[in-house]
Amino acid sequence: MGNIINIKNKKARHDYELLDKFVAGIQLYGTEIKSIRAGKASLNDSYCFLQTVPGKPEKTEIYVKMHISEYSHGTYANHEPKRNRKLLLTRKEINKIEKKVKASSLTIIPTRLFINDKGLAKLEIHIARGKKYHDKRESLKQADDKREMDRLKKMRF
Repeated sequence: MGNIINIKNKKARHDYELLDKFVAGIQLYGTEIKSIRAGKASLNDSYCFLQTVPGKPEKTEIYVKMHISEYSHGTYANHEPKRNRKLLLTRKEINKIEKKVKASSLTIIPTRLFINDKGLAKLEIHIARGKKYHDKRESLKQADDKREMDRLKKMRF
């Protein structure tokens, strides 16, 4: 694998307080993985949601709504750019996520899309809590202070 694919959701850290991290596989069509390998995917305005399986109300699955551009060399069988894609997690992980999300006002945010060593597309998701306006300002202030401290340390030595 010559080119490394690492697509990030940069606004996630600004808008959310990230709590727990999970790495999930994604159920994709052939043209979707080709588009991802070409770097034609976006995590802006993407989100994950829980959905019960029809006919089995006790079983839930996690889906992600994200944009993957159509493959440029695709034919009539090209994929839909913005569709629900199933995340591949273990039942234990799904139950843990479902329990946390339903218990409090948390959400599931995709933060990073990458290709692993085996050539499979993986999505890094976080359970997150939304930040208020003053929390965002506080985190920006802390980042500025840290940057200033690092700059002063460099100048001193």
